[in-house]
Amino acid sequence: MTGWVLHVDLDQFLAAVEILRRPELAGRPLVVGGRGDPAERAVVSTASYEARRFGIRSGMPLKIAVRKCPDAVFLPVDFPVYEKASVQVLQTLREFPGAVVEPLGWDEAFVGFTVDDPVATARSLQAAVLAATGLHCSVGIGDTKVRAKTATGFGKPAGVYMLTSGNWMDVMGDRPTTALWGVGNRIAERLADLGVMTVRELAELSRTDMSEGALVREFGPATGPHIGRLGRGDGSAVVDAAPRIPQAHGRETTYQQDLTTAGEVAHALRVLADQVVDDIQREGRPCARVHLKVRFAPFFTVTRVRKLPGPTYDAAVIARTALALLHGLDDDRPIRLLGIRAEMTPPVEPSA
Repeated sequence: MTGWVLHVDLDQFLAAVEILRRPELAGRPLVVGGRGDPAERAVVSTASYEARRFGIRSGMPLKIAVRKCPDAVFLPVDFPVYEKASVQVLQTLREFPGAVVEPLGWDEAFVGFTVDDPVATARSLQAAVLAATGLHCSVGIGDTKVRAKTATGFGKPAGVYMLTSGNWMDVMGDRPTTALWGVGNRIAERLADLGVMTVRELAELSRTDMSEGALVREFGPATGPHIGRLGRGDGSAVVDAAPRIPQAHGRETTYQQDLTTAGEVAHALRVLADQVVDDIQREGRPCARVHLKVRFAPFFTVTRVRKLPGPTYDAAVIARTALALLHGLDDDRPIRLLGIRAEMTPPVEPSA
């Protein structure tokens, strides 16, 4: 028998959960986001497949989504309900015979198996999730995590697809580098500056010492080789069931009215800092770095980070650091969103 990585991804997760609660919405364009009011400032968390046909995508402002599809149903985000469904799905995966489960989020997970027929196993897994939760999932099969994760997109919705070293280049070679897991537009632009436009070109570039050096020079000694491995579909095939240890906790708020005064901004940052301190105190690990996220009107987003002189639970210090990062941008445009992320110190290893 052979070891395989399966990537299980729930289809239109939030929308699917809402349809379970409201069966009459099945087949209709459905958008979940914010408080469900497209007149307010909020973004799409999930759009049903019917809504996606109108060009509605996750992260899109609700005001744009409603212009694309005025007849869509808009619903508020209901985190406790989605969390409950996620727990049920993960429990179903963990109870499947022979499965090793590594959650990636509340709607996806890697599942490791040693089996002769991974396709049959994937279909059995889909059936188990559907029977237990009423939710459909797509499953990507690979000989690495990268290939399994990538394969899932070809299986959606509710399908199964396999990518291995044998067919990776046939399927992925002529696709743009943005088709790779973790390669966004900015990285793709930097790759284009190196003459790399496709997955095949990236794979070929990364196979020579000179080319690997070019990736290292452009992206650094860790990220450069990692991007090269993505082009080849290479990487780990080990599914780790150990619980994930959070590295940070963050809070952000989209304001219905732009923040325009120094007092409004300082107050907003202090509120966010108080919230993240509550979160990290529950972890028992202080903040070591402060990450700031700011979205200026109309929709220009910037992030910055600063290491603190010493770890702290002091919300005032975190808020002041975030404010200093904001001042460093030297941008006085109105602010529509602020976020603070507190990166915590590593957990203390237990003594032997």
